[in-house]
Amino acid sequence: MRHHMATLVWRVLLAATLVCGIGLLPWLSRTDPALTVLKARSADRDPTPRVLADIRAQLDLDKGPLHLLGQWLGGLPRGDAGRSWLNGTQVTPTVVQALGVSLLLVTVALVVAALTAALVCARTLWLGAHRRLDRRRSGGGASAMLAALPEFLTASVLATVVGVQLGWLPALGWYGPQWTVLPALALGLPAGAVLGRLLDDLLPGAFAEPWTQAAEARGLRGRTVAVKAVRRCLPALLPNLGLFVVGLTAGSVAVEQIYDIPGLGRTTLQAALAQDLPVLQAGALALLLLAAGATGLATLAVRRLTGPALRDGALDSLHRPRRSTRSTLPLVYGGLLTAVVVLGLLRDPLALDTGARLRPPSRAHPFGTDALGRDLLARVGHGALDTLLVALAISVTALVVGVLLGLLPRLSGPLVDTVNAVPPVLAALLVTAVAGSGAGTPALAVAAVSWAALAAHTSSLLRQERATSHLTATRALGANRWYLLRHELLPAILPPVARHALLRLPGVALALASLGFLGLGTQPPAPGWGLLLAENQPYAERAPWAVLAPAAALALLGALAVSAAGGVRWRPRRRARPRPSATRTEQPLPARELVESG
Repeated sequence: MRHHMATLVWRVLLAATLVCGIGLLPWLSRTDPALTVLKARSADRDPTPRVLADIRAQLDLDKGPLHLLGQWLGGLPRGDAGRSWLNGTQVTPTVVQALGVSLLLVTVALVVAALTAALVCARTLWLGAHRRLDRRRSGGGASAMLAALPEFLTASVLATVVGVQLGWLPALGWYGPQWTVLPALALGLPAGAVLGRLLDDLLPGAFAEPWTQAAEARGLRGRTVAVKAVRRCLPALLPNLGLFVVGLTAGSVAVEQIYDIPGLGRTTLQAALAQDLPVLQAGALALLLLAAGATGLATLAVRRLTGPALRDGALDSLHRPRRSTRSTLPLVYGGLLTAVVVLGLLRDPLALDTGARLRPPSRAHPFGTDALGRDLLARVGHGALDTLLVALAISVTALVVGVLLGLLPRLSGPLVDTVNAVPPVLAALLVTAVAGSGAGTPALAVAAVSWAALAAHTSSLLRQERATSHLTATRALGANRWYLLRHELLPAILPPVARHALLRLPGVALALASLGFLGLGTQPPAPGWGLLLAENQPYAERAPWAVLAPAAALALLGALAVSAAGGVRWRPRRRARPRPSATRTEQPLPARELVESG
């Protein structure tokens, strides 16, 4: 009971800190809120001192941020989140309606993600059900490329091809169930590819457990065994699934913008850019409550699925040490990506040729040209330096921070929920307000939120590994906590989390790209990959190669990351069996290694 109360207090303090930080946003950024509100209301009106004074008096800005924050918090118990600074409407109905739209969209997107994840791991399920996993080969290039596709690019292609050219589904607005299909596909396909890769990584360990042999001996059909294997893996995936629910709600800004959907992500973004604090604070609070609810449901589901086995230490490890998978795919993908970068570096990315605008690929321009006649191969090659290096640095930092905090689940659990509920755009605005704008601002903003999924993954695996029978036996033999952490827990946790981090490497690059798209990151004429997608997106129908070139580079990066992740293993050293004369102070061997060495 004391642990639950401490967690609740920690969660409330984090939520209060975030809401207060949002309330202080205009003053932290050292901007005049009255001027920002005037520009949002009427961009053509002159900001005279009298006009600004009227706005300050109307919004009580002269009384300071603490008065405004206290007034806003005082109305929450009555369900009153204040009035919008822009149009004077009540905030609560607006946020509740936007939240309902986003939840409906995310629900359909989760169905798409579940179907996509099933397709990604279908081969492993079939092989495991027929006891043929020895024929399984590392792959996943197609799923990695799908996961690496930008959501706004997928949304644009679906809207242009399926909605406009073919006319199969509506591509603009929000008026009924048919309008949810295309945006749900844009959100669900990349998320399903990531979830499918995580599930595919767990399934071999589930099929190797003793219960599968007992099921086969009882004559159960392979389909039944496959369903039970998925059920066995779900407890390790559910925390990440909860993060996806909140992440899709908060991070679907680009998709909602393209399809003109009045969701919570778009509402929060517009309020953040206009510094409409009542709407922004209410939207952030709604995301925090959604994160807490999703985490609570995931925790209950994990306890329901694992039952007493989690409490009694009767589980088996899903991540036994395995040999590194040898494959030539990383060399192939890495060689292609390196060749593109090297060839692009030999060209000038800023050279203009207005007479060669939007030219298709040719011998002179292998990737074609953009709207200003610049060589796309050169821009992709030079943009790789910033995109790849910064994304790699952020991924490594996120891996280290995520593992360290994930090993302390009581501390990191509420922190993960709070951080995951913050959209990257809002994080960038907060970082910009505190640290100022600059080249490092997007990297700081993405790094501040990218560790959350890895910490949640680490905590879920730690919970599972602590409940394994071999760890219980090793502890009974006298092993201390440091020995268990170094020789049992870390070898089981680090490889899958590292593979997860590699899988998210293209996503980190896309997060940097989205900030550049919104004017918070890389600025023209810099050739960042995300900026290339944003610049050439209006010409996708007329000159598709202008968008396909950076998208193909991102997809190639995703395929390289996933294929290389197959070789991330940790095989602990085999130590000699202790002699009978060993004292109790000597470190004992784990039960699993006693069996192997005997």
